[in-house]
Amino acid sequence: MQSSTHPADPAPRHVVVIGGGIAGLAAAHRLVGAGLEVTVLEGTDRLGGKLMTGDVAGVRVDLGAESMLARRPESVDLARAVGLGDRLQPPATASAALWTRDALRPMPTGHVMGVPGDPSVLGGVLSPEGLARIAEDRELPATPVGDDVAVGAYVADRLGREVVDRLVEPLLGGVYAGDAYRISMRAAVPQLFEAARQGGPLLDGVARLQERAAARRQDGPVFQGIEGGLGTLPVAVADAVRAGGGRILTETPVLGLTRTATGWDVRTDTRVIAADGVVLAVPAWSAATLLAAESPDASAELADVEYASMALITMAFRRSDVTGAAFAGRSGFLVPPVDGHTIKAATFSTHKWRWVDDAAPDLFVLRTSVGRYGEEEHLHREDGELAGLALRDLAAATGLTARPVGTAVTRWIGGLPQYPVGHLGRVARIRDAVAKLPALRVCGAVYDGVGIPACVASAHRAADEIAGDLGGEITATPTLVQGTRSEAGQ
Repeated sequence: MQSSTHPADPAPRHVVVIGGGIAGLAAAHRLVGAGLEVTVLEGTDRLGGKLMTGDVAGVRVDLGAESMLARRPESVDLARAVGLGDRLQPPATASAALWTRDALRPMPTGHVMGVPGDPSVLGGVLSPEGLARIAEDRELPATPVGDDVAVGAYVADRLGREVVDRLVEPLLGGVYAGDAYRISMRAAVPQLFEAARQGGPLLDGVARLQERAAARRQDGPVFQGIEGGLGTLPVAVADAVRAGGGRILTETPVLGLTRTATGWDVRTDTRVIAADGVVLAVPAWSAATLLAAESPDASAELADVEYASMALITMAFRRSDVTGAAFAGRSGFLVPPVDGHTIKAATFSTHKWRWVDDAAPDLFVLRTSVGRYGEEEHLHREDGELAGLALRDLAAATGLTARPVGTAVTRWIGGLPQYPVGHLGRVARIRDAVAKLPALRVCGAVYDGVGIPACVASAHRAADEIAGDLGGEITATPTLVQGTRSEAGQ
């Protein structure tokens, strides 16, 4: 009798994801779903990057990013895929203010990243001269934008510097911690760039954008948080990656990356890991170092990416000490840098997030942020001194004089890549150079936007291209089995 043998199924191709922030974890999650063997290497002792929770006066709160844009589906879909769908929660209030001209003033409505469509709502925020300057927009000839233009330069040319200094700067500063007069409009506010390219008064272009936005409001909330904190998202994604067979190694810095005849050698401080493909989900400076030998062109472009640093000062007060009209119904306030204060924003977490309110009925949790591009001297102060500066500004803005019962200072050094004019051209050159390498891709906040949905989309793009290179197929993404989520940390 003749026996027959069947060849064993080939072993799945192995992809190493370097970086355990939300982009790296999202890429790993996608790759596991393609049936690939995945190893995530994170140099620190914690996953999640700028998504992190911690305790302040016994309350678990976000100490990093706290909300995600829900109008883009990527991060909300990821949260649902890893078992957090029932914990998605929109802000309880979005009624913010501006602390400007020595008063808290309601945030004007009907704007696109601070650029107004209706000047009539700007009384008190702008001076009479500033309001008169906006009216000139309808008489001005078209302002050319070319391939790109700085947000601040274009808006100041059309509407005057006051609009930039008191409206655009605080909003852009909250997202990028950058300088509006340097930030690329094409990269940071693409819808405004397209309106500018059409020519005509900027006020009319913003009004058209607002009409389209109003039509989308029925689609659901603009932003979403997660009960228990946005910092729970990377924990759940990591658990889903493990449940799908992926490995995650923390405290494993990558020191070198070398092409081989069959793929890549990834060198850590203790071993060399062979990989068929690599996803680089690390900050630009780390990617520049790792690509220096294999792609000098990409490395040089990455080395030129600048970053801004910032700090969050999160404080808990006795709720009975937090009173007055300054707090009533508000989610917080933004601070134009032209007013010369230390803090650039304050978020009243207890008002903004129902889960924070429920978790600490006797406390009022708020947080302030400090630090913009080129203005980072305050970040080097001791924690107590930095908290003292934040308290001084809070007292001036709101009248709050009580001392907090708990404080946490979180510094994000080099936390936010800057998007100057020409940034998208740089990204295209980086990707063109990297595409010449076999089965290697880059993803993260440097490339497609600093928001969480943009980082997830960037990760999915990298993962899909790697899977295509290696013969994998995105058929499903792993979901988290009920009861397997880690509660011990990140």
